Amino acid sequence: MNTQPNSDSKHESSPQKSRVETLLELFGVTLRLGLTSFGGPIAHIGYFHHEYVRRRKWLDERSYADLVALCQVLPGPTSSQVGIGIGAIRGGLPGAVIAWIGFTLPSALALILFALLLQEFDIAGTGLIHALKIVAVAIVAHAVLGMGRNLTPDRNRATIALLTATAILMWQTAFMQVILIVLAGFVGVFLYKNTKMPEFSTLNLHIHRSVAIGCLILFGGLLVFLPVVRQLTAYQSLAVFDTFFRAGSLVFGGGHVVLPLLEREVVPVGWVSKEMFLAGYGAAQAVPGPLFTFAAYLGAIINGWPGATVATIGIFLPAFLLVIGILPFWNALRSYPNVQGALMGVNAAVVGLLLAALYDPIWTSSINKPVDFALAAVLFGMLEYWKLPSWVVVITGAAGGSLIFTLGL
Repeated sequence: MNTQPNSDSKHESSPQKSRVETLLELFGVTLRLGLTSFGGPIAHIGYFHHEYVRRRKWLDERSYADLVALCQVLPGPTSSQVGIGIGAIRGGLPGAVIAWIGFTLPSALALILFALLLQEFDIAGTGLIHALKIVAVAIVAHAVLGMGRNLTPDRNRATIALLTATAILMWQTAFMQVILIVLAGFVGVFLYKNTKMPEFSTLNLHIHRSVAIGCLILFGGLLVFLPVVRQLTAYQSLAVFDTFFRAGSLVFGGGHVVLPLLEREVVPVGWVSKEMFLAGYGAAQAVPGPLFTFAAYLGAIINGWPGATVATIGIFLPAFLLVIGILPFWNALRSYPNVQGALMGVNAAVVGLLLAALYDPIWTSSINKPVDFALAAVLFGMLEYWKLPSWVVVITGAAGGSLIFTLGL
């Protein structure tokens, strides 16, 4: 595969523009998307398509669809990975970094400020935290339903999801989640080895293979050696970075699925209380941009601005390394039926993990009275049937929960 850029490609920067001008343009576009892209990863992909394909014509329809397909099968935040890939196409490695910063910065800052506000003032006394926990019930229930329709459409994959949910509720550890994901991949290979997969088009992207291999080596090295170094030192920042790097490395299915893994990592060790965890998760639904910036909130709760910076870089770094590392090899990899079968099994397990998280910790710590369930049902209806944006649901839930608290219901 040719890994050198084609000088006459229509996706290259205009020769009249300097490299700095190109990167500044990229930052402006991605920052605006970071400020306005509400609605989760599927909506983000729609915003990207309108901006990058239809309006600016930075890449064509086929290249965009293939890039989205790649990012959907990698662990980590799909929409952020698509943005990183487009940034790499437009401006190389600096473009990938700038695209990530622009899209991530607004929601990360908003959630950091929310975390600091929670710690500075007694917001818990207003009933807001409990209200946001109820919001989380509706949001995750909606995610389970939608992902279940798409990722478990047959009996085999539904069975994988149910067995995964049962196992993780019985043995609630982060290590068990990894085991279940790996097992689901092997089961998927066995069940779907004779399934005819759809044909795909060639992804025409230009990344030097030496750079890609370096990113993959760095990803693997950090994943293996960070836990070892963590055990040999007593630095909390290193422990935080290791926790969030593993979360970003092992979570398939996007932002909602990272919830159970992070909860098992930060709540039992006392870094974040269960109440603060769920309050932040509810607040994360009200901001634009990637849901993985929930890590910025958790990091701020743990150690203020330094903790937020470490956690945010930690959870997004795997996505960056994997996108840049896999792009040149993606066309060959996805031609193997076993790879596609494994991904079908893993995606079904993801639904099971999210179903288990819906029950514990979300439902068990949020729905205490009939009025709590009633509010959660209304919020779920707003998402599922009225198709209202998530920020409207969050505001409604916060107002409704505060009213319930004030009236003593």
